[in-house]
Amino acid sequence: MTKSVFCELAQFGLIRFSGAEAQAFLHNQLSCDVAALTPGKSTYGSYCTPKGRVLATFLLWRSGEDFFMQLPSPLREPIQKQLSKYILRSKVGAADASAEWTLLGVAGKDAAALVQRAVGDVPRSVHDVINTQDAIVIRLPGDRYEIVAANKSPGIVESLSNGAEKADPHYWDWLDIRSGIPVVLPATQEAFVPQMVNLDLIGGVSLTKGCYPGQEIVSRMHFRGTLKQRMYLANIAGSECPQPGENLYSSDFGAQSCGRIVNAARPPEGGCDVLAVIQIASAEKGDVHWNAPGGPRLKLTQLPYSISSPG
Repeated sequence: MTKSVFCELAQFGLIRFSGAEAQAFLHNQLSCDVAALTPGKSTYGSYCTPKGRVLATFLLWRSGEDFFMQLPSPLREPIQKQLSKYILRSKVGAADASAEWTLLGVAGKDAAALVQRAVGDVPRSVHDVINTQDAIVIRLPGDRYEIVAANKSPGIVESLSNGAEKADPHYWDWLDIRSGIPVVLPATQEAFVPQMVNLDLIGGVSLTKGCYPGQEIVSRMHFRGTLKQRMYLANIAGSECPQPGENLYSSDFGAQSCGRIVNAARPPEGGCDVLAVIQIASAEKGDVHWNAPGGPRLKLTQLPYSISSPG
């Protein structure tokens, strides 16, 4: 990426968890290791059903004693309500924090310098989080930064505008895809276990923590080596772009689906880039098609991390 861009990430919402028992509560509900999440750190993770099916993927970070969960806006309210059912008498508060902050993504060769100029500091390592007077800044995979700007600080947007091109929020979705970061949406809720969307490969699954909803299924899949599907990065030529949840087919499965689209977005160079969960055997043969056995073919490309079987 040669140009520097920034995006307003209106496609995401925020839940703030606060209170003396917030960390313990989240640790017992989520697939990631919340107990190890110190101030100044972030992590990917998932919230699952008792059967291990992903209800939501998210970016979680700690700022002081509070925890912020960023997830797609359509899922913010239902996930907040679902988690709140289990707070009971715990000293935990869960609140919609979306209106308090403006989410900004910054990427490109000058991204670090742009963030430094806009907020006065920049995180040094991936998943580091810093707090400035008017913002929280997170460094993400793919040399990207997210600025969680207090709404009273419009000067941050003005500063970014002076050095970067403003891009559509879908551009950030594409950057997530190229970074191999899955975003579960309403159409794909309960379609996958965490390993199918590679959450174990990007730090979103802890195999050493205690129980959480779905933990038994997730652990069994790892230790018994029963995972048959993984998430792949691919490009589909042409002018059409699939929707999350749409089916994929391959010759070895005939009329039966061999996978599903997780996310899709148009890259600058054309076609459509997708993250797709595919039967490992079908992906290895390289003959995977969208929408029908003879539909547009997926050209698999390299993810920025290695896909390996568990166990």
